Amino acid sequence: MSFHSTAAQFVTLASEGGAEHSGNHQSLSPYVTGIGAFIALMLLLWITTRFNRDR
Repeated sequence: MSFHSTAAQFVTLASEGGAEHSGNHQSLSPYVTGIGAFIALMLLLWITTRFNRDR
């Protein structure tokens, strides 16, 4: 597979924009994803601050 044919396939895939290639799964809710990311970041912040008790 050459670089040119690979690039052409990516351009075709990107230009289709159909529902089957949109990347959004029906079970993914933006609210659940956002809340999950927020909780994960708050947990990482809490862990980081526990290790920096000298400040």
